[in-house]
Amino acid sequence: MTRQSEEAAAKAGVVVRELREIDEFREVYRLFDQIWHPDPHNAPISVELMIGFAHTGNYVAGAFEASTLVGASVGFRAEGGALHSHVTGAVMGRGVGYALKLHQRDWCQERGLERITWTFDPLVRRNARFNLVKLGAMPEEYLEDFYGAMADAINEGDVSDRLLAVWQVAPEDRGQEVSHVEALPALLASEGERPVIRGVQGDRVLVGTPRDIEALRRTDPAAAKEWRTAVRTVLGGLLGGGGRVIGFTDRGEYVVEVD
Repeated sequence: MTRQSEEAAAKAGVVVRELREIDEFREVYRLFDQIWHPDPHNAPISVELMIGFAHTGNYVAGAFEASTLVGASVGFRAEGGALHSHVTGAVMGRGVGYALKLHQRDWCQERGLERITWTFDPLVRRNARFNLVKLGAMPEEYLEDFYGAMADAINEGDVSDRLLAVWQVAPEDRGQEVSHVEALPALLASEGERPVIRGVQGDRVLVGTPRDIEALRRTDPAAAKEWRTAVRTVLGGLLGGGGRVIGFTDRGEYVVEVD
């Protein structure tokens, strides 16, 4: 492990390691069940797949606080010298997810892999901030309803639009710093809890996100659906037209460089 990943694990109070035993995979399954509360037919990953992935040289790792599993990540090798990180879940607010991602990056470096990819919901502001700002990954593609209907406590009632994040394994390859964002025009902004698309132009524009989409799905489903449609139209349209996400603001906006 690199010094950075060791420090992150120590700060989170965990030990991160690869998993090999069937009882460990069952622990991961139980942890993911506690995080997502999925329908039994919609589990993020099965014990059998984890066994198969680990046995064939893919990535299955867990973060342990003493003997208690508090985070896990499962990924598989993909074309182009990449690891696709299929699912990662951890207790929130302690840096466990960050420790897992750095361990995953070390694992890829040791095996000569150049990139790590994963998908995330573009409406979940904290995930976008973690991916783009904390890690330095950048979205490269907008994927409409990528997983189809997802029957779990977090995604229920919404379509599964996702952004494909790409994280360069080399530590020096980080997302670029974006300055003076307060002067950029907002193509998609928030008024109250509702999205507003504005007719602005510029070489760089801002695309806003809802303050808390998960809470909004429960309290105002109509507003949540408006946000999904607006972000798909604006951010999806920009990326589909050759635009490039280059950052994420403190206010929860994607910074997009327009082609």
